[in-house]
Parts: sequence; C-alpha cells; structure tokens
Amino acid sequence: MGGLKTLEQWLAWQESLHSQEIDLGLERIQSVYSRLFPEGVPFTTITVAGTNGKGSTIALIESIYQQSIFTVAKFTSPHILSYNERFIMNGIQATDDQICTAFEAIEQVRNNTSLTYFEFSTLAALLIFAEQKIDVAILEVGLGGRLDSTNVVDTDMAVITNIAIDHVDYLGATRELIGHEKSGIMRANIPCICGDTNPPESLAKHANTVGALLEFVQQPYAGELLLTGDHQRQNAALAALCVHKLQAKFSIDNQALSQGLKSAQIEGRFQTQTINNKLVIFDVAHNEAAVQALARELAKDQQPTLAIFAALKDKNIAHMINAISPQIEQWLLVPLEVHRATDMNFLLNQFSLKETARACSSMSAAIERALQQHSCQRIVIFGSFHVVSAALKILK
Repeated sequence: MGGLKTLEQWLAWQESLHSQEIDLGLERIQSVYSRLFPEGVPFTTITVAGTNGKGSTIALIESIYQQSIFTVAKFTSPHILSYNERFIMNGIQATDDQICTAFEAIEQVRNNTSLTYFEFSTLAALLIFAEQKIDVAILEVGLGGRLDSTNVVDTDMAVITNIAIDHVDYLGATRELIGHEKSGIMRANIPCICGDTNPPESLAKHANTVGALLEFVQQPYAGELLLTGDHQRQNAALAALCVHKLQAKFSIDNQALSQGLKSAQIEGRFQTQTINNKLVIFDVAHNEAAVQALARELAKDQQPTLAIFAALKDKNIAHMINAISPQIEQWLLVPLEVHRATDMNFLLNQFSLKETARACSSMSAAIERALQQHSCQRIVIFGSFHVVSAALKILK
C-alpha cells in the first residue's frame, strides 16, 4: 500500500480497512491464501483451539521442540505488550521489517478483497514462517475454529484444549454449540487431541462425520512444571500427546520432552512479581472458567487479597466476579482504553453491598492505591488481556 512505511502505520490502516473488527468466515482469506500459497504452506502445522489454555498449551509444545534440532514457530493472539509477540520463531519475535514485508506481499495479491486485522496477521504469520523455513508452526485459533482465519490451513494436527462458555454472540450459548464450532479445525484422517475432562458430545459427533482421529488426554502430567496450576498439568499432558502424535515426522526423546515441559513459560498466566513487599499476580483470565481456575490457585494460600479488575462488555461479568469473590477482600476497578470496554457504572453495579469496590481513574492510579494498601499483601490483576497489558506497561 503506497505510503505505508512503519508497522504502526500498517496496523492503523488495517483497523480501518474492514467494516467489522470481528467478521468470521473463510471466503475472504481463502481467496488471498490461495494466491500466496497455491500448494499450501511448506511446513507442518499444529492448530490449537479451545476456550482457555491455548496460549499455555502452545508455549508447552513450543518449549519441547526448542529442545530439539527442529525449528518451531508460534502465532498467537492477542499480544500483551508488543504486536510482534504474535510471531515467534525459535523463541525470537519477528522484526518490524519482517512483518511489514509480509504485509506488502499480502497487499500485492489482495486486489479488492477486504481483510480484517486478524486475517492480515494470520497471513503474515504464514508468510514469515515460510520465509524462515520453519519445520513446525503452531497456530492459535483466534475465535471458535470452524470460521476462524487460521482454519484456512489444512492442519496436520488439531488440538482442542477445553470447551467453556465464552463469546456466546459468535459461538452459541451452550457447550455443545461451542464444541461444534471448535471442532471445525478437525480434518479427515488427521489426529485431533482434546484436553477437556468432560467433553461435549458435539466433538465426537463431528469427528465421526469428517473422519478425524479423535483422542482425549487420559490423565494430567505428573512431572515438574514452571507453570502454576492444576489446569496446567492438563495442558502439559495435551502438549506431550501432541508431540507424541507427530513423533514419526519429528522425533523427540523423553529427556527433551520433560525438559521442554519443565522450562515452558508464558506471560500473564499466574505471573508473579514482588513489589514493595507485596506479591503481585498478573493473570489474563477473562471468562468464568478461567477465573474459576485463578480462584482455585488463590485459595491454596488463603490471605487478604486486593483485586485490580476490568472486563470487556461482551463477557458475563457477574459470573466472573462471583467465581472469585470469596478470595477477594477489596476491588479496584479500572477503565480500559478499548471500544469493547464495559461502562464503569455498569461494572460498579455488579458488586453487592458486602463487597468493597472502588472505581479508579486509571491503571496507574489503581496500582498506586493498591501498593499503599496495608491490609492486603497480595494483589491480583486480572479480567482481560488489556488489563494485564496496561499493568505490565507500568510495572515492568
């Protein structure tokens, strides 16, 4: 696109190009993808869908392959601090120049096809990974599965972490409906592995319909992990099974597997930092199921806890609050600088009289108040990727 020089300029233009931020469907991206990759992508792909745990599972798979001779890349979203975080190759973020070069290549073949911001990033990831001659690319589904732009690739391995209620306006209001949407990443005669301990019937039904080779994790991983939480043991077992299923193509020994699982890290998942003798926990939990997992971790060490919280307006905020309120003494509510942010008055009204909730003018004001609070030595910052991003920009 003439005149676009910097990554910031490209991203600003992409945000204005398409009429909707979220516009599910494969027709637009398929037409551009087929021009860029008429023979398909030149690397093995692992596509990861699920309500929660996608980022952690991807980090675990990535870490295993980083112990080997094979090159590995991951495409994830959203980012926390930098857009470049979406494209990681052998542990290193793509540069602005690599991303802009990919955008230019997309623009040369796009013609009049209107692409969303996420569709641009998906195609850019595939181009960058191809240019770098990656062996294995792990693709995180942005929303759902069946109609998500990552599903333009005929994957070599489908992974579904779990199914919970989220994004009901797009995916449906039941686990069966949501399971059907996420099972759309399945392919005939291709393995699909799932970490859900109580999977909806729609997964097996769709696997039978398309001829996918569906298998479920049988038990959590029992070895050593850096990642905190019982749910991470399920994610680790899923990652190990994924690598095992691709063993014929990419041989990984047991030492590399255990070392990869042990050393995997990811920002914003029960990430801790000590500030002014207070334990600060950052967690991107942004729906009821994720908040329940966070609450279980907090309950393991009962102590007075202050929450810095906000959420997007399309979430079931009341359920999120109820899931964790027994662990929280005080709440500080912060405004989010995104158009999907919930109204502050609405957010305040979600709290009952027995709960201490106060609106703050900004994230920096909330952090300052929290660090000065003497009654709580533990602070948990959660509710959205945007909340964690805003906090880390101040505290890192």
